[in-house]
Amino acid sequence: MSGRSARAELWDRIAASDPGLLRLTAGLRTVCAIALTLAVLAVLATDVSHLVAGAIAAMVATFAIREKERPEQAVTLALGLPVALASVSLGALLRSHVVAGDIFFVALIFSAVYGRRFGDRGTALGLIGFQVYFLSLFVGATVSALPGLCGTIVLAFGSSALVRFALVPETPAGILDRLRRAFRARFAQLLSAQVALLDAGPDDREKALEEARARTAALHETAMMIQGWLEQGTSDEAVARLVQRRIADAEITAERLGLLLLTARSTERADTLTLHLPGAPLPSGGPLAEHDGTTATLRRDLEALRLLLLQPISEARGTGLAQVRNRLLGYREEDNLPPGPTAVQDVFRGIGEASRAVLGLRMALEGPQDETDDTPATTRSREELHAEDAAISGSEEAQEEERTGLKRPTTRAAVQVAVGSSLAIVGGEFISSQRWYWAVLTCWIVFINTASTGEILVKGYRRLLGTVFGVVAGIVLAGLVGHHTWTAFALVLVFIFAMFYTAPLSFTLMSFFVTAMLGLLYTLLHTYSTTVLVMRIEETALGAACGIVAAALVLPVHTDRRTDELLATVLTRLGDVTDAAVDQLSGGPAVDLLDKARDLDQALADLRASTQPLTHPITPLRARRDTARYIVAMLETCAYHARSLAATAELLPEHPSIAADPRLRVAGRRIVANIAAIAAHVEDEHGTVRIETGPSITSMLKPGTLGAPRYDRVTDRVLRHLQRLDEAVAGLARPLKVPVDKPD
Repeated sequence: MSGRSARAELWDRIAASDPGLLRLTAGLRTVCAIALTLAVLAVLATDVSHLVAGAIAAMVATFAIREKERPEQAVTLALGLPVALASVSLGALLRSHVVAGDIFFVALIFSAVYGRRFGDRGTALGLIGFQVYFLSLFVGATVSALPGLCGTIVLAFGSSALVRFALVPETPAGILDRLRRAFRARFAQLLSAQVALLDAGPDDREKALEEARARTAALHETAMMIQGWLEQGTSDEAVARLVQRRIADAEITAERLGLLLLTARSTERADTLTLHLPGAPLPSGGPLAEHDGTTATLRRDLEALRLLLLQPISEARGTGLAQVRNRLLGYREEDNLPPGPTAVQDVFRGIGEASRAVLGLRMALEGPQDETDDTPATTRSREELHAEDAAISGSEEAQEEERTGLKRPTTRAAVQVAVGSSLAIVGGEFISSQRWYWAVLTCWIVFINTASTGEILVKGYRRLLGTVFGVVAGIVLAGLVGHHTWTAFALVLVFIFAMFYTAPLSFTLMSFFVTAMLGLLYTLLHTYSTTVLVMRIEETALGAACGIVAAALVLPVHTDRRTDELLATVLTRLGDVTDAAVDQLSGGPAVDLLDKARDLDQALADLRASTQPLTHPITPLRARRDTARYIVAMLETCAYHARSLAATAELLPEHPSIAADPRLRVAGRRIVANIAAIAAHVEDEHGTVRIETGPSITSMLKPGTLGAPRYDRVTDRVLRHLQRLDEAVAGLARPLKVPVDKPD
């Protein structure tokens, strides 16, 4: 099979680094909207203050819209214009009325945060109202300048609409298509990391393992992103379910292949936790020894699988490619396995299963494939995939109970940010009667997408760090650019693009680019000085401090409480997935297991984010940090095995080679009970619940037990997942201090 072009490889790297090109599109769309606004204003020969106002308004009108469907985006943008006009008008009218202006600003901030409870549209309108009022303060809007500012804002919103719907259009189907390409590119990168891990020597094995961990996490992240766009990006529910199934298969087989490779190069079976816990040691052993050419064949087939995964459908024809595909799928048959140690043969079996997942992925994403050169093994894989496709059906999702009053997160956050902003206004006036609004802006920002005091503390620290470095850059750039207006605006556009491109990756970097950009805007407004930029650091520090004080004293949600709530949610969903999967594998009725598994993944992602204050490098509580990392890694291990059980259970009852086994219900009962016990302990640590250990799952269900026939390889795999899940759940008991009952 021929290699791929350098252009294709480069495009795959871009797709993998920015799944769906979401960051690139956001930056490009915002820059184009601002550039179009500035171009029209330049033709109209407006002054610099209107140019700055137009740039800010265009940026706000572009990034505030969050809906996925174009009609909803158009409605929100249309509603945002009168909100923006009203906000800038009130900003100009209240400029001379300090107390009334401050009271209105606090009320506006409360309403903007409270509006998040109404979904993406409420969030967008609140954001537009706040940011445009801030714009009026930044440019010093007056009543006499109001007509020109309103016209500028109308132009900015029109430019944003033109760019969004005509110049840089984006559809859910297009985003989903790019996300699927990113998934395949990241799958290929994981395969490359696994090959490196296979050959890593004593000096390189830790680095190779860390790379494999990072690539595994990146693949899972892309699978979650695809899940978020399936409903809007596919033609109907059946197609969405099919894509969801194939993505889940590919993700599970990729992770399983990594575990098999670790086991093959070690003296014992690798633990799943090794791929999830940062700093976990690599199992003992070294690079695979050559065994009659088997190891070389293994490397060749891993590379062949990577190229097969990336090959475009337009080039995926020909005898050579078919032979490679048939050879890899042939490893699903025992007679086709190369000679070698059992652990190495397991890797070839894993390659066969991964090849089947790649075939299923191609069939789901690209339609019918060329079947002219199929071998019996390939034909069997196709038949299994078609049988699974026929079994896919939708189901209703469970609704969670919604909190009310001050217990509702949006209401609580609105009260907190209103109090914090009031403190920031008062404190900011003491630092500067002209620039106090920077403290308010920082207080507002640290509350966005945060839910606990610890998260606000970390975000405030990152904001301040980025601001300090941004001020240094702003001082240097202001000296270089001087008063060259269009050179400064060109740099502003560069910084805005960088700000949006780096925002999901690093809040510190985003803050750096924002502050550097503001230094240029101050230069354009002829208000630049080193004192002004240093004052920005002081106002930022004050705003962050006010946000932290408000979060800690007003309706506080402590990090421990927040993580305990999310931990209980993860455990509940883990129990739901395990119980439903085991029941279906035991012959019970079919339920929507993949959606349950993705709900578990989302809950785990929320928990991982909430533990960042506990695992941050600057935390002084080292033991607590290690415990939090261990618990999250253990839960990721549990989630992997639960996903694998759910994926296998989804194959019933249509799969030709898998049958239900009633004995599994007995085996899974202890696991589900232990998960429930740990969840109860998390919710009430003074309770009396205990977990129970006992004989291994495999020994409980060994051949001949209960007069049942000997299980095949698929049932054996289910038992391994159950065994690992049982061990991982028991492993959670120690750090969470759950008592353990051992049988006599």
